[in-house]
Amino acid sequence: MPRLLWPSLILTLACIALASAADPVAITHAFLATGARTRIVEQAPGERSGRVTWDYPAASREGWVLPNGNLLLALAKSAALPGGGVVEVTRDKRVVWEYRGTQDEVNSVQKTAAGTYVLTEAGRQPRLIEVDAAGRPLVQFALQCQVGNAHMQARMARKLADGTYLVPHLLDFAVKQYDRTGAVLAVIDTTTPGDPGRKIHSWPFTAIRLADGNTLVALTNANAVAEFAPDGRRGWQLTNADVGGIIHDACGVQRLPNGNTVIASYAARGDQPRLFEVTPDKRVIWTCIPPDGGAVHHVHVFATDGVALAEPPLR
Repeated sequence: MPRLLWPSLILTLACIALASAADPVAITHAFLATGARTRIVEQAPGERSGRVTWDYPAASREGWVLPNGNLLLALAKSAALPGGGVVEVTRDKRVVWEYRGTQDEVNSVQKTAAGTYVLTEAGRQPRLIEVDAAGRPLVQFALQCQVGNAHMQARMARKLADGTYLVPHLLDFAVKQYDRTGAVLAVIDTTTPGDPGRKIHSWPFTAIRLADGNTLVALTNANAVAEFAPDGRRGWQLTNADVGGIIHDACGVQRLPNGNTVIASYAARGDQPRLFEVTPDKRVIWTCIPPDGGAVHHVHVFATDGVALAEPPLR
């Protein structure tokens, strides 16, 4: 299997733990951050600065730290991968599985408990495919979304426990649930209430099906994250009015086992946090700021306070 070669990129992230005197909780995360730089950052107890403990020499759309320690990465398109692609790599960066995109981009990937890989391809014929370890397609169907802008067709597709697939479609302002034939079973309309003309770009990026049946959705340029009930009604939501204006393009989101939510603000710059964690009552208790201004497209927090988080992660 050929290796993919890029110059190595290393980013040192400064991670700042925030806690009030009434709530002196030490927040210590280990996480994979994806974007123009792909790296694992760990913050040890007592530290105020994180340190890069692993990096990969390629830009990535999203990624996972797998239970076996390998990294699963959806790679951005490049000279080596003009259609984007996917790699599963060991910690010593040995490629053990690879998929080369056949259209414009590969924007998401997920490895299931059965060992299959679910990914989306953007282009003239946007599609979701699920392949086995040998690369043989088990499921494939056309995504029902606009085709005028390939980059904005779909983001973080996920196979759910019931065997259906949840896919956010940005410019369609919709999160769609598909069966394995490609039939649409349900649609969440992410249009901002009171904005029928859709001047607020509440484009869905990450959609997470929660245990109670609600769906947590990151709403990108609306600078918001919201939970939607099965009937489409909004419940809990977080906006810039709740957190002092620190949301700048909500892209990656993860719901932690303790009920807190980690959000990646992809368009944050300067001293603006790239990552932050909020409690259900909307208190910001942790932020992360890369000193060189590097953006974070998506995040996978895989350990907190030195303890590995339960599988599967909600992200």
